[in-house]
Amino acid sequence: MIDVLVVEDNRELGELLCDFLKAEGYQTALAPTGEEGLALARREGARLVVLDVMLPGMDGLAVCRALRQEGDLPILVVSARSEKEDKLAGLRLGADDYIEKPYDVDILLAKIRGIFQRRYERTALRDGDLALDRQRRAATLAGRPLALTAKEFDLLWLLVEHRGKSLRKEWIFDRIWGTDSFSEPQTLTVHIQWLRQKIERDPRHPARILTVWGVGYRFEGEVDEAL
Repeated sequence: MIDVLVVEDNRELGELLCDFLKAEGYQTALAPTGEEGLALARREGARLVVLDVMLPGMDGLAVCRALRQEGDLPILVVSARSEKEDKLAGLRLGADDYIEKPYDVDILLAKIRGIFQRRYERTALRDGDLALDRQRRAATLAGRPLALTAKEFDLLWLLVEHRGKSLRKEWIFDRIWGTDSFSEPQTLTVHIQWLRQKIERDPRHPARILTVWGVGYRFEGEVDEAL
């Protein structure tokens, strides 16, 4: 899953924006055409798209229309076109915001942070009798406190937050341990085993934290609810 997909035909500008986003902690990908951006969003998944309007081939408005027909993925349109009708066209197609080029990177990053905070940064999650409180960094199962280490809580939060989605081991490892080298695969395996011992009715036959062979793990949730 990509945090921010940048669809920009100016490679230098796109790479610069990706560098700023990475410094903020976001995982990024850059697509130079509308067709590649749409394919990447469909294949890898993205949490937000920064979309240039003036692209070769399939333009940004066509990409925006296609993405919006398929879901409610946040889309932030950027364009050198400053006319009122251009802005309205993007917003009518479902863009969450429209920024003129040249843009101030600090303002763009602030808008991206705002979208993530409103859309993704929950303070609590619930799945059936399992409840997680991010502010207190506490979890309960059937009303009873769970004794979780810091990494166990972070890992469980990540799995529940992405319930129903198959997550690659490398991506999980990068999110929790902060490296994409995946040099110690047993570290993740052991933490998954510990979590299963604490939240599964039968850890030998898990019903919540499932192994997806050849990929990683998937959390099978009961209820998708933010407290």
